[in-house]
Amino acid sequence: MIREKLGKELLFFDGGMGTLLQAKGLAPGELPETWNLLHPEAIREIHQSYIEAGSDIVLTNTFGANALKFHDEGYQLKEIVDAAVSHVKQAAEDAGVDRKIYTALDVGPTGKLLKPMGDLEFETAYRAFREVMEYGEAAGADLIHIETMSDTYEMKAAVLAAKEGTDLPVFVTAIFDERGKLLTGADVPSVVAMLEGLRVDALGINCGLGPAQMMPILEQLREYTSLPIIVKPNAGLPKQKDGKTWYDVSPEEFAGCMKEIVSMGACVIGGCCGTTPDHIRKMAEECKDLSILVPQPKDRTIVSSYGQSVTLGVGSRIIGERINPTGKKRFKQALKENDMDYILNEAITQEERGAHILDVNVGLPDIDEPAVMEEVIQEIQAVTSLPLQIDTVDADAMERAMRIYNGKPMVNSVSGKKESMDMVFPLVKKYGGVVIGLTLDEGGIPATADGRVKIAEKIVAEAAKYGIQKKDIVIDVLTMTISSEAEGAIVTLEALRRVRWELGLNTVLGVSNISFGLPSRPVINSNFYTMAMYSGLSAGIINPSSEDMMRSFYAYHALMNLDENFGNYIERFSKVTQTIQTVSIDQGNGAAGGTAAAGGGSRTLQTAIEKGLKEEAREMTKALLETEKPLDIINQHLIPALDTVGKGFEKGTVFLPQLLMSAEAAKVAFAVIKDAMAGTDETEEAKEKVVLATVKGDIHDIGKNIVKVLLENYGFEVVDLGKDVPPEKIVETVKEQNIKLVGLSALMTTTVVSMEETIKQLKEAGLDCKVMVGGAVLNQEYADMIGADFYGKDAMQSVYYAQDLLLK
Repeated sequence: MIREKLGKELLFFDGGMGTLLQAKGLAPGELPETWNLLHPEAIREIHQSYIEAGSDIVLTNTFGANALKFHDEGYQLKEIVDAAVSHVKQAAEDAGVDRKIYTALDVGPTGKLLKPMGDLEFETAYRAFREVMEYGEAAGADLIHIETMSDTYEMKAAVLAAKEGTDLPVFVTAIFDERGKLLTGADVPSVVAMLEGLRVDALGINCGLGPAQMMPILEQLREYTSLPIIVKPNAGLPKQKDGKTWYDVSPEEFAGCMKEIVSMGACVIGGCCGTTPDHIRKMAEECKDLSILVPQPKDRTIVSSYGQSVTLGVGSRIIGERINPTGKKRFKQALKENDMDYILNEAITQEERGAHILDVNVGLPDIDEPAVMEEVIQEIQAVTSLPLQIDTVDADAMERAMRIYNGKPMVNSVSGKKESMDMVFPLVKKYGGVVIGLTLDEGGIPATADGRVKIAEKIVAEAAKYGIQKKDIVIDVLTMTISSEAEGAIVTLEALRRVRWELGLNTVLGVSNISFGLPSRPVINSNFYTMAMYSGLSAGIINPSSEDMMRSFYAYHALMNLDENFGNYIERFSKVTQTIQTVSIDQGNGAAGGTAAAGGGSRTLQTAIEKGLKEEAREMTKALLETEKPLDIINQHLIPALDTVGKGFEKGTVFLPQLLMSAEAAKVAFAVIKDAMAGTDETEEAKEKVVLATVKGDIHDIGKNIVKVLLENYGFEVVDLGKDVPPEKIVETVKEQNIKLVGLSALMTTTVVSMEETIKQLKEAGLDCKVMVGGAVLNQEYADMIGADFYGKDAMQSVYYAQDLLLK
């Protein structure tokens, strides 16, 4: 098994497939996977050349082979996968090498965005991945290599499919940009946390960048992961010459960089786009005698979402407690009425007030908790990138939430009761998570610190049987109400200190429980909060809208030198006029200290759109129409909101999911305005048209769809021709509709030639239009070489170009 070699010796992957197939005659728009059946000798020849060059792991020619792509192509998916696996095995036999050659089932992305960003259901993606993986295992693959992933959610669907559908080792590599971000916003710690939680065997980076550009990302991977690291760069930047694609990093230069990459901590190396057997041969020659840096365990406790990671252990973190029906009449009402905007406002308000993680509890006796929990988790993740804490005692609700959660969640909670551990630990093992352990068992809550520490030790020991490490356990020693137990605070703080500093575990407390039954509860709460942080509290479950609690938080970090140059403290308190308004809390709310009015009482239409609140945007637009003209609302509220989000996206402070949800909220507002304008004299100006298409042979329409949503929200009419579009159809559409701007998308190296051919035909037809291009395999130089008028590095740049070209 390859698991026995991982992290102990250096292993070599193969290199690129697409450019080699093009050299052998793969036509523009032709599906590479079909060559497994149509030209088997060519596929075997490429595999054999890599094996002879030194590859230990050879990828099957199945990068795009899944049911979503091949369901109507006239080819049986199983037939393609069977042939692909057999070609690698036959090539290994023909090569006659005296080492084990591992057949890796190559699994690429679906080419679609998952909901809520796109239209692909999580479980649909899961089934598509699982089908091809089951075929691959049955055909004899030795491992599954999930690669070129740009979205943690799709990544998770693929990993779960591999884990639940096969017994094979699982490797995963993602496509990071030079900022160390995925397309949908995840950074290196977020990706590592999720993949380690899902228990993959190795992880890393491939495609998108050359070897030199990958080194900073490798440094981060080495810092955060305990797993063997995979690095598979492109052979530099793509170029175009005489209708063929080539890359600018030579085999010699590539091998020199890969030698340095091994010295930095990579355990499995190979090549991606543009690399050839010569690149792999030179790499193997230069690196074969190198010793690897053996992966070392990292003990960071990290929870993550699709766009943020939060590390526990240095200073303290805030877990927002407001999405919980306990003692909150208005929240209970929202759950019963499925008032999602109220719930989302609670999430956004807590984020604005300084929460780092949001607790999510929807437990009411008269609702379908599993269904509501699943819906609320998905909706909250659509409007905030904060990590979430899944808070439930319902096993079904917990599993459904953990399955669809995009990242590595906190899980609240498990206790020392056998029944509880038997329920929760298998779920944490399967889906990954940082689990909160409550220091109570069949005997109740111990009255002493000793008793609570012993239960913490029991929880850790039992978790270890499931392979759950200490770093993924956070202990809640339980806050006892001092009005009923006079020494409750003393015992809790002693237990907190011992768990944190003697056992070396991170800790959490529901702080406000301390003051039940007492007057002026904020005084007790805030002082106890400070004492708890000083005693080792890693995260407090508090109300971030309580000014008393937030003062304690910022003051503590300033006093303990945990706030560099007092930056956070000064930002919060330097302006005398900057105060946090609080209103009286719901009757009986346990989180004394006040909260901002949920439901966005002070929110504007612009901020509702910026936050992606669709229903709120709808109602606010209706209200504004009573006093403002429709076009004024568009120009003074909607467009400024979209501009703010767009600029944030360019700066990296807003992530793709938030960008798309803002666009959806704007679309809702536009629809209300359009209805109001019907039958009146006030009309919108005629919209400029833009044609968008994913070029022939390419079924990856993520980039195109993102650009489409944004262009429509900026007032353009988009003629979406879809994916796998022949050049002739694009030319015909431009002629018929007198289009002035065409946007072309391509993800794969093998389909960029179709992009070039489309541009060529548009120009030969003498059409008065500009062409903008985008896609993961493109860059400015490449775009210039194929004759494009504009290269859009991201979706917002394409929008700005359209505005400059068509609206001025």
